[in-house]
Formats: sequence, C-alpha cells, structure tokens
Amino acid sequence: MNAPIPAHLLPRLEPRPMPAAMLDSLKARFGERCSTAAAVRQQHGRDESPIDAPPPEAVVFCESTEDVAEVVKLADRYAVPVIPFGVGSSLEGHLLAVQGGVSIDLGRMNKILALHPEDLTVTVQAGVTRNQLNTEIRHTGLFFPIDPGADASIGGMSATRASGTNAVRYGTMRENVLGLTVVTPQGEVIHTGTRARKSSAGYDLTRLMVGSEGTLGVMTEIIVKLYPLPEAMSAATCTFPSIDAAVRTTIQLIQLGVPIARCELLDRHAVRAVNRHDKLTLTEAPMLLMEFHGSTASVQEQAATVQEIASEHGGEHFQWATTPEERTKLWTARHRAYFAGLQLKPGCRTVTTDTCVPISRLAESVTLASEAAEAAGLMHYIVGHVGDGNFHLAYLVDPNIPAERETAERLNRELVLRALAMDGTCSGEHGVGLHKMDFLVTEAGAGAIDLMRTVKRAIDPKNIMNPGKIFAL
Repeated sequence: MNAPIPAHLLPRLEPRPMPAAMLDSLKARFGERCSTAAAVRQQHGRDESPIDAPPPEAVVFCESTEDVAEVVKLADRYAVPVIPFGVGSSLEGHLLAVQGGVSIDLGRMNKILALHPEDLTVTVQAGVTRNQLNTEIRHTGLFFPIDPGADASIGGMSATRASGTNAVRYGTMRENVLGLTVVTPQGEVIHTGTRARKSSAGYDLTRLMVGSEGTLGVMTEIIVKLYPLPEAMSAATCTFPSIDAAVRTTIQLIQLGVPIARCELLDRHAVRAVNRHDKLTLTEAPMLLMEFHGSTASVQEQAATVQEIASEHGGEHFQWATTPEERTKLWTARHRAYFAGLQLKPGCRTVTTDTCVPISRLAESVTLASEAAEAAGLMHYIVGHVGDGNFHLAYLVDPNIPAERETAERLNRELVLRALAMDGTCSGEHGVGLHKMDFLVTEAGAGAIDLMRTVKRAIDPKNIMNPGKIFAL
C-alpha cells in the first residue's frame, strides 16, 4: 500500500455527481458504447502524470461529431463535466476527472476525411494518431512532421499545443493547424479556419482552441499542414564531455542558422536507459541526436558544419545513420526514452519538467537543473528538444516514499522559477493541466489569468468542459 501523499500535492476535488437521468439517457442512446465498468473508467481516469484522482463516472465511445454533440448536449442540460480523451499520453493530469463527469473517448474517430496533396493539407478526425496519419499518406510523398514522441492523437496534440522533435524546423501544432470542427459547451457544432494558408477574417478561433486543453470545447475534426518528404535524410549521434558542451554546440548551430531538422539531447542517464531498453551500445555520456533534411548536397553540407562545430566543443564518437532502418532504430530509441527511463527504477512514478527558455540561456538552465538533481540524490534523466530551447528533466520517485515526491516537486518549482527569470515558460509543449496551474499564475500574472477566466465563463458558463484545468474559476 502506498504511503499517503501530502495534501498540497493532491488534486483539488470538487465532485459534481451525474444524475441518474443523464446516465439513463446515455445508455439508451449509446448502448454498449456507454460504459460504467470499473476497468474502463480507471483506464480513462489515468494519464502519465504523478497525480491520482477518482475516475470519471462513465465513458462514452463516440464515432462521429454528432455523437459528441449529443453527449455534450446532455452534459449541458444536467451541468455535468465532460473530459475529452485521446490515447491518454498526457503528462500533466489533463484527463483526470477532478469534478467527476463523463469521459468522451475519441479513439474510434480515426478516419482520414479529406486529403489534398496539391494543397499540402489533410482533414482528419480527432482520434487519428500521428503514426497512422503518416502511414496512410506515405504514398503521396508527403508527411506530417509534428512528433511529440508518443503516438498521440491529432486531437490531443492540438488540445495541448504539442510539438516535439521536429519543432526546430517545422514548428508546433500552433503553426500547423489550419482549421477545426469543434463541439461547443452547448452542443453546437462550429467550424474555425479554412484550408487557406492565411486569413484575416475575424477573431482567430482556431488559435484560441489549439492549446485550450478541452476547456472550451471538444475538437472532433482537424485540418493540418503537410510537407514534402525530404530528398535526403541523415541522422547522427555525437557524445560530449558535459551537458554544457552539448548544449553550447546546439546554441552555436542555431545562431549560425544551420537548418537542422531535429536536435535532441540525452544525458548519460537517458543514454544508459535506452541502451538497456533497446539493446543499443551508445556511449553513456551526454549525447546529441540530430537529423538533417534536404537535398543530398545540402544534407552533406549541414552534417559537415555540425561535425566541425561539435568538435570545437569536445564532441566525439560521431556515428552516422543514412538508411531508413538505421534512422528508425535511433529515433525509436529516443521515442521510447520515457518508458526506458522508468525501467531505471522499477515501480516508480515520474515528475516531469517542460521548461523552455531563450536559446542563449539554455546551457545555464540545463546545467543548473542537472546539478540540482544530482545534489539532491534523486534518480533522474534528461531529454530535450534543445534546438528550440525546450528540455525535460524527469525525476523518478518511489510512490511509497512521499519525501521523494516532495523533493522532486521542490526541484521542479526551482527549475521553473529559474526559467521564468530567464524570460522562459513553465510549459514548452506539455500544456498546463493540473500540474502547472500554480506556475501559470506566476508566469502570466493575475490580470492575464482573469482575462482567461472571462473567456472561459463566456464560452462555458456552466463550467462543464474539462473543469479544474489550466486555472481555477
């Protein structure tokens, strides 16, 4: 049995029981697609965060925008919370039912609705995952580049404004979502944006919804940008004598304008974890994992420049991967780093950080965070999309030792406050959810939070859309 978690680390629970009449209506309309089974509810009441909360009272498996609208109309009638659910890969408690309610599972909404290769756009249902999308459009010579690591749903990625390994070249979901179909808190279906690459028509409702974490509506269809597959791709690994040297190499590459597609940092703990998990033999030292896209000549030129700059900072053991199989092996290992890291301490939970700072302050931020974790004696590892100033430090804590969680949360807070002092942010790509609500207040200020509350109350006066997330009402 786990030791009790200190009260200040527990989520704020405000149960809003579902009336029997609503549950009866859901079961009458959806039949077996409305489940109150304990196992199903538990599955939909748990993500990858260290936070525990009671599960939702019911789960509805929707298959269309119309299905979602019907659930939300009932929720509006009875003032019952609604929590959108993709694949459950979020890290900040986004899908936890802190006020009870119904979880809307969008996993069956997994169709490619309209592919326009000539316009470099595709319209998908919210439950389509990034791997599924890229598999189904491969024949066009196009791809969707946003890669957060996990095989997340496009809806979930839009809701959290995700980015990932390719952001340094292709941007984030904010730049790559053109339009949405959204079910409002009243059950109305609206459309935002178009397939056109730009518009100055009215308020930008698409950008308002992207990153709203399900607190303003349920996204059911998304229009995203596509990109041509590069003529040539090459990946490389390089080890460094210190984290500082690896990060300073990255900074110099960015400041020189080298068009690197991906630039990922793994500290020695992360390298050790992926070696064990994926049976690799990478040198267990701070490492950059990089990828170059372009013509054959440009890729070769980029690679030569990177190797020269890295060497100036003590980089060595360059290993190149030019075949698809070799690249896939490397990036699969990177994508599995989170789960590989968990194996360093079996049975542990993770407290993850997600700060992003101006590139000039990145080396200082990463080095101080690493030194603080080492000094505290807390098992951890670091991975990061350092090409855009974003990195993740994962503290591994024993759920039976509350003191470890306390230490991890203290270090996380110190890390965030340093990032904010550097003009950075508490969340580069994971969103706010429950875990970073206090940090958002510190970052944005009371006036900005009040304005967010005004928007939320205007759109969702009954506070039924994923309540208790981002900020408290």
